Amino acid sequence: MSQYPLANVHPEAKIGNNVIIEPFATVQKDVVIGDNCWIGPNAILWDGTRLGKNVKIYPGASVSSIPQDLKFAGEKTETIIGDNTVIREYVTISRGTNDKFKTEIGKNCLLMAYVHVAHDCLIGNQCILVNTVQVAGHVTVDDWAIIGGASALHQFVKVGAHVMVSGGSLVRKDIPPFTKAAREPLTYAGINTVGLRRRGFSNEKIAEIQEIYRYIFLKGLNNSKAIELIESETTASQERDYILNFVKSSERGIMKGYGSGN
Repeated sequence: MSQYPLANVHPEAKIGNNVIIEPFATVQKDVVIGDNCWIGPNAILWDGTRLGKNVKIYPGASVSSIPQDLKFAGEKTETIIGDNTVIREYVTISRGTNDKFKTEIGKNCLLMAYVHVAHDCLIGNQCILVNTVQVAGHVTVDDWAIIGGASALHQFVKVGAHVMVSGGSLVRKDIPPFTKAAREPLTYAGINTVGLRRRGFSNEKIAEIQEIYRYIFLKGLNNSKAIELIESETTASQERDYILNFVKSSERGIMKGYGSGN
Protein backbone atom coordinates (compact mmCIF):
# COMPACT_ATOMS: atom_id res chain seq x y z
CA MET A 1 0.00 0.00 0.00
CA SER A 2 1.11 3.52 -0.80
CA GLN A 3 -0.30 5.77 1.90
CA TYR A 4 0.40 9.40 2.66
CA PRO A 5 1.11 10.10 6.35
CA LEU A 6 -1.72 12.64 6.57
CA ALA A 7 -4.41 10.13 5.53
CA ASN A 8 -6.64 8.92 8.36
CA VAL A 9 -6.82 5.13 7.91
CA HIS A 10 -8.15 2.82 10.61
CA PRO A 11 -5.61 0.06 11.32
CA GLU A 12 -8.24 -2.66 10.91
CA ALA A 13 -9.41 -1.57 7.47
CA LYS A 14 -8.66 -4.23 4.83
CA ILE A 15 -6.61 -2.67 2.06
CA GLY A 16 -5.31 -4.39 -1.08
CA ASN A 17 -2.07 -4.00 -3.00
CA ASN A 18 -0.92 -0.83 -4.75
CA VAL A 19 -3.60 1.34 -3.14
CA ILE A 20 -2.99 5.07 -2.94
CA ILE A 21 -4.75 7.06 -0.23
CA GLU A 22 -4.15 10.78 -0.57
CA PRO A 23 -3.71 13.29 2.31
CA PHE A 24 -6.76 14.05 4.46
CA ALA A 25 -8.78 11.11 3.13
CA THR A 26 -10.53 9.05 5.82
CA VAL A 27 -10.97 5.27 5.83
CA GLN A 28 -13.01 3.84 8.68
CA LYS A 29 -12.68 0.46 10.39
CA ASP A 30 -15.20 -1.72 8.51
CA VAL A 31 -13.88 -0.94 5.01
CA VAL A 32 -12.49 -3.21 2.30
CA ILE A 33 -10.47 -1.69 -0.55
CA GLY A 34 -9.43 -3.84 -3.53
CA ASP A 35 -6.11 -3.73 -5.38
CA ASN A 36 -4.98 -0.68 -7.35
CA CYS A 37 -7.59 1.72 -5.99
CA TRP A 38 -7.02 5.46 -5.65
CA ILE A 39 -8.68 7.47 -2.88
CA GLY A 40 -8.46 11.22 -3.41
CA PRO A 41 -7.91 13.96 -0.84
CA ASN A 42 -10.74 14.63 1.60
CA ALA A 43 -12.76 11.64 0.43
CA ILE A 44 -14.33 9.54 3.18
CA LEU A 45 -15.05 5.81 3.13
CA TRP A 46 -17.49 5.10 5.96
CA ASP A 47 -18.05 1.73 7.62
CA GLY A 48 -19.56 -0.77 5.22
CA THR A 49 -17.63 0.38 2.15
CA ARG A 50 -16.59 -2.47 -0.16
CA LEU A 51 -14.48 -1.40 -3.13
CA GLY A 52 -13.51 -3.73 -5.98
CA LYS A 53 -10.31 -3.38 -7.97
CA ASN A 54 -9.14 -0.23 -9.79
CA VAL A 55 -11.79 2.00 -8.24
CA LYS A 56 -11.13 5.75 -8.21
CA ILE A 57 -12.71 7.97 -5.56
CA TYR A 58 -12.21 11.69 -6.22
CA PRO A 59 -11.84 14.49 -3.66
CA GLY A 60 -14.75 15.21 -1.36
CA ALA A 61 -16.73 12.06 -2.16
CA SER A 62 -18.60 10.32 0.66
CA VAL A 63 -19.16 6.57 0.28
CA SER A 64 -21.36 4.42 2.55
CA SER A 65 -22.64 7.15 4.85
CA ILE A 66 -25.59 6.45 7.16
CA PRO A 67 -28.85 6.50 5.15
CA GLN A 68 -30.98 9.62 5.15
CA ASP A 69 -33.91 7.48 6.21
CA LEU A 70 -35.59 8.01 9.58
CA LYS A 71 -36.45 4.31 9.76
CA PHE A 72 -32.76 3.36 9.78
CA ALA A 73 -31.99 1.77 13.15
CA GLY A 74 -28.24 1.23 12.89
CA GLU A 75 -28.38 -2.18 11.24
CA LYS A 76 -25.14 -3.47 9.71
CA THR A 77 -25.28 -2.78 5.98
CA GLU A 78 -22.88 -2.21 3.08
CA THR A 79 -22.08 -0.14 0.02
CA ILE A 80 -20.54 -2.22 -2.76
CA ILE A 81 -18.63 -0.56 -5.61
CA GLY A 82 -17.61 -2.74 -8.57
CA ASP A 83 -14.27 -2.96 -10.36
CA ASN A 84 -13.07 0.00 -12.46
CA THR A 85 -15.84 2.34 -11.33
CA VAL A 86 -15.07 6.04 -11.02
CA ILE A 87 -16.69 8.20 -8.31
CA ARG A 88 -16.08 11.86 -9.09
CA GLU A 89 -15.94 14.93 -6.84
CA TYR A 90 -18.51 15.31 -4.04
CA VAL A 91 -20.56 12.27 -4.94
CA THR A 92 -22.55 10.97 -1.95
CA ILE A 93 -23.61 7.33 -1.63
CA SER A 94 -25.61 6.02 1.32
CA ARG A 95 -25.37 2.46 2.56
CA GLY A 96 -28.37 0.15 2.70
CA THR A 97 -31.12 -0.33 5.25
CA ASN A 98 -32.94 -3.49 6.33
CA ASP A 99 -34.69 -3.53 2.92
CA LYS A 100 -31.74 -4.85 0.87
CA PHE A 101 -28.94 -4.42 3.43
CA LYS A 102 -26.79 -2.91 0.69
CA THR A 103 -26.43 -0.18 -1.87
CA GLU A 104 -24.59 -1.44 -4.93
CA ILE A 105 -22.87 0.24 -7.87
CA GLY A 106 -21.72 -2.16 -10.59
CA LYS A 107 -18.51 -2.47 -12.59
CA ASN A 108 -17.15 0.11 -15.04
CA CYS A 109 -19.57 2.84 -13.96
CA LEU A 110 -19.01 6.60 -13.94
CA LEU A 111 -20.72 8.77 -11.36
CA MET A 112 -19.95 12.38 -12.23
CA ALA A 113 -19.61 15.25 -9.76
CA TYR A 114 -22.31 15.88 -7.14
CA VAL A 115 -24.32 12.74 -7.91
CA HIS A 116 -26.32 11.36 -4.97
CA VAL A 117 -27.26 7.68 -4.71
CA ALA A 118 -29.50 6.92 -1.75
CA HIS A 119 -29.89 3.78 0.35
CA ASP A 120 -30.78 0.38 -1.13
CA CYS A 121 -30.20 1.44 -4.74
CA LEU A 122 -28.93 -1.13 -7.22
CA ILE A 123 -27.02 0.38 -10.15
CA GLY A 124 -25.89 -2.06 -12.85
CA ASN A 125 -22.65 -2.32 -14.82
CA GLN A 126 -21.42 0.21 -17.40
CA CYS A 127 -23.83 2.91 -16.18
CA ILE A 128 -23.21 6.66 -16.39
CA LEU A 129 -24.85 9.11 -14.01
CA VAL A 130 -24.08 12.62 -15.25
CA ASN A 131 -23.41 15.62 -12.99
CA THR A 132 -25.88 16.28 -10.13
CA VAL A 133 -28.16 13.31 -10.85
CA GLN A 134 -30.17 12.62 -7.69
CA VAL A 135 -31.28 9.04 -7.06
CA ALA A 136 -33.77 8.42 -4.23
CA GLY A 137 -33.90 5.23 -2.18
CA HIS A 138 -34.70 1.74 -3.48
CA VAL A 139 -34.10 2.66 -7.15
CA THR A 140 -32.91 0.00 -9.62
CA VAL A 141 -30.95 0.91 -12.76
CA ASP A 142 -29.98 -1.90 -15.13
CA ASP A 143 -26.76 -2.21 -17.17
CA TRP A 144 -25.62 0.39 -19.72
CA ALA A 145 -28.13 3.06 -18.67
CA ILE A 146 -27.17 6.73 -19.04
CA ILE A 147 -28.97 9.27 -16.84
CA GLY A 148 -28.63 12.86 -18.08
CA GLY A 149 -27.37 15.65 -15.84
CA ALA A 150 -29.59 17.20 -13.15
CA SER A 151 -32.18 14.42 -13.43
CA ALA A 152 -34.05 13.25 -10.33
CA LEU A 153 -35.26 9.66 -9.85
CA HIS A 154 -38.22 9.02 -7.53
CA GLN A 155 -37.87 6.31 -4.88
CA PHE A 156 -38.62 2.74 -6.03
CA VAL A 157 -38.33 3.69 -9.73
CA LYS A 158 -36.81 1.12 -12.11
CA VAL A 159 -34.77 1.98 -15.20
CA GLY A 160 -34.12 -0.72 -17.80
CA ALA A 161 -30.88 -1.59 -19.55
CA HIS A 162 -29.54 0.54 -22.42
CA VAL A 163 -31.84 3.45 -21.51
CA MET A 164 -30.95 7.07 -22.28
CA VAL A 165 -32.62 9.67 -20.04
CA SER A 166 -32.58 13.30 -21.15
CA GLY A 167 -30.88 15.83 -18.88
CA GLY A 168 -33.08 17.56 -16.33
CA SER A 169 -35.69 14.80 -16.32
CA LEU A 170 -38.05 14.07 -13.45
CA VAL A 171 -38.31 10.29 -13.40
CA ARG A 172 -41.52 9.38 -11.58
CA LYS A 173 -42.38 6.24 -13.57
CA ASP A 174 -40.41 3.17 -14.66
CA ILE A 175 -38.48 3.43 -17.94
CA PRO A 176 -38.51 0.21 -20.00
CA PRO A 177 -35.23 -1.11 -21.50
CA PHE A 178 -33.68 0.08 -24.78
CA THR A 179 -35.65 3.35 -24.81
CA LYS A 180 -35.00 7.08 -24.74
CA ALA A 181 -36.95 9.18 -22.23
CA ALA A 182 -37.44 12.93 -22.47
CA ARG A 183 -39.89 15.84 -22.07
CA GLU A 184 -42.06 16.76 -19.09
CA PRO A 185 -43.87 14.70 -17.99
CA LEU A 186 -41.38 12.02 -18.93
CA THR A 187 -42.32 10.45 -22.24
CA TYR A 188 -41.19 7.75 -24.65
CA ALA A 189 -38.89 9.36 -27.24
CA GLY A 190 -38.03 6.32 -29.34
CA ILE A 191 -35.52 3.56 -28.73
CA ASN A 192 -31.87 4.24 -28.00
CA THR A 193 -30.72 3.37 -31.52
CA VAL A 194 -27.32 5.05 -31.30
CA GLY A 195 -26.47 3.37 -27.99
CA LEU A 196 -27.61 -0.03 -29.22
CA ARG A 197 -25.51 0.20 -32.40
CA ARG A 198 -22.46 1.19 -30.37
CA ARG A 199 -22.96 -1.94 -28.28
CA GLY A 200 -23.21 -4.30 -31.22
CA PHE A 201 -26.95 -4.68 -31.73
CA SER A 202 -27.76 -5.56 -35.36
CA ASN A 203 -30.18 -3.54 -37.50
CA GLU A 204 -32.54 -6.52 -37.41
CA LYS A 205 -32.51 -6.65 -33.61
CA ILE A 206 -33.07 -2.90 -33.38
CA ALA A 207 -36.02 -3.18 -35.78
CA GLU A 208 -37.44 -5.98 -33.62
CA ILE A 209 -37.24 -3.81 -30.50
CA GLN A 210 -38.83 -0.87 -32.34
CA GLU A 211 -41.76 -3.04 -33.41
CA ILE A 212 -42.38 -4.17 -29.82
CA TYR A 213 -42.53 -0.58 -28.61
CA ARG A 214 -44.98 0.37 -31.35
CA TYR A 215 -47.46 -1.89 -29.60
CA ILE A 216 -46.69 -0.45 -26.18
CA PHE A 217 -46.46 3.25 -26.97
CA LEU A 218 -47.73 4.12 -30.45
CA LYS A 219 -50.90 2.11 -31.12
CA GLY A 220 -53.12 3.57 -28.44
CA LEU A 221 -53.34 0.28 -26.54
CA ASN A 222 -53.39 -0.18 -22.80
CA ASN A 223 -50.49 -2.20 -21.43
CA SER A 224 -52.48 -5.41 -20.95
CA LYS A 225 -53.68 -5.43 -24.56
CA ALA A 226 -50.25 -4.47 -25.88
CA ILE A 227 -48.64 -7.35 -23.98
CA GLU A 228 -51.28 -9.78 -25.25
CA LEU A 229 -50.66 -8.77 -28.89
CA ILE A 230 -46.87 -8.78 -28.53
CA GLU A 231 -46.97 -12.32 -27.15
CA SER A 232 -49.26 -13.54 -29.94
CA GLU A 233 -47.91 -11.59 -32.93
CA THR A 234 -44.15 -11.26 -32.43
CA THR A 235 -41.33 -13.79 -32.25
CA ALA A 236 -39.99 -14.71 -28.82
CA SER A 237 -36.44 -13.49 -28.07
CA GLN A 238 -34.33 -12.56 -25.11
CA GLU A 239 -34.96 -8.86 -25.72
CA ARG A 240 -38.71 -9.32 -26.17
CA ASP A 241 -39.03 -11.33 -22.97
CA TYR A 242 -36.96 -8.79 -21.03
CA ILE A 243 -39.25 -5.96 -22.19
CA LEU A 244 -42.42 -7.91 -21.41
CA ASN A 245 -41.23 -8.98 -17.96
CA PHE A 246 -40.18 -5.42 -17.18
CA VAL A 247 -43.59 -3.99 -18.11
CA LYS A 248 -45.52 -6.78 -16.36
CA SER A 249 -43.57 -6.39 -13.12
CA SER A 250 -43.67 -2.58 -13.01
CA GLU A 251 -45.18 -1.45 -9.72
CA ARG A 252 -45.13 2.29 -10.37
CA GLY A 253 -46.24 1.96 -13.99
CA ILE A 254 -44.17 2.85 -17.03
CA MET A 255 -43.68 6.26 -18.61
CA LYS A 256 -46.32 7.51 -21.04
CA GLY A 257 -46.19 7.19 -24.80
CA TYR A 258 -45.68 10.33 -26.86
CA GLY A 259 -48.99 11.75 -28.02
CA SER A 260 -51.01 9.01 -26.33
CA GLY A 261 -52.86 8.65 -23.09
CA ASN A 262 -51.40 5.34 -21.88
